[in-house]
Amino acid sequence: MSIDLVFRIAAGGILLAVLNQVLKGAGREDMATLATLAGLVIVLVMVIDLVAQLFDSVKALFQLY
Repeated sequence: MSIDLVFRIAAGGILLAVLNQVLKGAGREDMATLATLAGLVIVLVMVIDLVAQLFDSVKALFQLY
């Protein structure tokens, strides 16, 4: 795991926070909520991929022959 993923998640969070405030300021609360949910799903997909890699590594480490 590299620090690059942490920066990508943080940048996405900052971008979504700004987009959320802009949309709420424009009176589009529904679109702000959808944008936030879409960002959450994208981050969760990245994290789930890392967890799957972790489980594969642990399984390979404790593989019994």
